[in-house]
Amino acid sequence: MTSDSTTTPLDILATAEDWKASGRNVALATVVETWGSAPRPVGSHLVIDDQGNFEGSVSGGCVEGAVVSEAIDVIDSGKPTVLEFGVADETAWQVGLSCGGRIRVYVEPVGPSAA
Repeated sequence: MTSDSTTTPLDILATAEDWKASGRNVALATVVETWGSAPRPVGSHLVIDDQGNFEGSVSGGCVEGAVVSEAIDVIDSGKPTVLEFGVADETAWQVGLSCGGRIRVYVEPVGPSAA
């Protein structure tokens, strides 16, 4: 897996387009809501391919691992999903978002999927 959290949102969208054009099955994850302490702002993107490669950042740490895993399911099914991570959720402790914040991430396939 690769990651580069210094890329801009436009770079991530261009990466998604390039990966799709090269024949990869791709999903795009976007932070759609934050509350409290959140490592990335609304509008942050992560592009993921069906092999688990990714560019960008929606949170960091284990949250990103969980988003990548869910994105692969989205690529396989072709159906978008909304993920929520927050301190009130037991999942937050499992994925490392115990800082008191909450984030919602929309994960969608880019173009037609392999499904």
